Amino acid sequence: MFNRTVVQELEKWAKKKNRKPLVIRGARQVGKTTIVNQFAKKFEQYIYLNLELPADRKPFEEFKDLDTLVQTLFFLKGKEYSKKKKTLLFIDEIQEVPQAFNILRFFYEQMPEIPVISAGSLLETIFDNKLSFPVGRVEFLVVRPVSFIEFLEAIGEKAALEQMNKIPIKSFAHEKLLTLFHTYALIGGMPEIVKEYAANKDLTSLSSLYESLISSYIDDVEKYAHSNSQVQIIRHVIKASYYEAGKRIKFQGFGKSTYNSKEVGEALRTLEKALLLSLIYPTVSSKLPIIPEPQKSPRLQLLDTGLMNYSAGIQKEIIGTSDLNNVYQGTVIEHLVGQELLSNNYNALSALNFWVREKKTSTAEVDYVIAHDGKLIPIEVKSGKEGKLKSLHLFMDESPNKIAIRFYAGGLLESEAVTASGKKYHLLSLPYYLVSQLPKYIEWMNKKVSK
Repeated sequence: MFNRTVVQELEKWAKKKNRKPLVIRGARQVGKTTIVNQFAKKFEQYIYLNLELPADRKPFEEFKDLDTLVQTLFFLKGKEYSKKKKTLLFIDEIQEVPQAFNILRFFYEQMPEIPVISAGSLLETIFDNKLSFPVGRVEFLVVRPVSFIEFLEAIGEKAALEQMNKIPIKSFAHEKLLTLFHTYALIGGMPEIVKEYAANKDLTSLSSLYESLISSYIDDVEKYAHSNSQVQIIRHVIKASYYEAGKRIKFQGFGKSTYNSKEVGEALRTLEKALLLSLIYPTVSSKLPIIPEPQKSPRLQLLDTGLMNYSAGIQKEIIGTSDLNNVYQGTVIEHLVGQELLSNNYNALSALNFWVREKKTSTAEVDYVIAHDGKLIPIEVKSGKEGKLKSLHLFMDESPNKIAIRFYAGGLLESEAVTASGKKYHLLSLPYYLVSQLPKYIEWMNKKVSK
């Protein structure tokens, strides 16, 4: 089962006393419809509507009142209209009938007993239109690519999955898990590609799927853009983003183009709304709250590392490497760590951040910072000795926190690090494959430190 954790989130939603209709967000091809179909097995009845189909669309276009609409839907789909039966209603491709969004509010106000989920492949593109949206009467859940844990489940690695869930992990599991993680780093987490690999274990058969996915995103540009000139800019930005991903970028002349900062900025923000990429802005503070600095250069994060690897032509570099930090100047693993940090964040406002100190005399940069239990935790993605973690030391000199995280190719390691100024702190070094387990390891480390 793909995205089991998302199904678990849906189960929590369904059990809420004051449940609101749910709008599932996510880029195309991340498996939104598949996830809801899996979740629907837990209900006595399931009504699936695809508003791209005229027959499914018509009742919403002719909407007069909610009771008539609901009776019509049950009748057309041959289901029993009864409050005694648990029925899930899923409205897919809801963007095809924009007024259907406002109808969701009536389910919340008049028929809260019916669980309603909606989704759409180009949902994000209509948020800026003049649309009556039921603010406060719906809730959101974001679906992202398959995480490493879900990848292990998909390919049938039950023993590896079992070891992943043990805190702390046993040392004998390290080599196998690292090898499996390299495979995941290579192919990424797009469900269709993971499914194909799980079925055949053949990397060479995946090329056509990558091509198809990337082409579909480029072909959608006409639906994102407001003018012919913007079509060309967005097409360029999509193609260039696969080479610029994982790096700090400048909008002016992005991807060696002649486009200006405003044009590129608009294109990037449009694609960000479509959840195809995100702009990670730095913070300059070593304490909470995290306040992004939008005037500084952001780092570019794509939807999926596997798509980046394929487009940039670096898949062969990953095969056989002993340390992912040696591939593409460390960009692949740093990007993938970001993807994994986001994998279990279903909030629409979830975002990544990193830390910088930019002075005339010196600069410093920590790959990621996350909020955890009232503290700002720094995360470095680095191999080598602790003495090479100069930026991390500078951060910890300013931070009231006493714990820092480093992801690398080695096994689990606890150590006491010392900054140049003599401050001591606890450094928890974790193998790359444990990113999704980070909150559990921070808790584990906190207990050890407090003893």
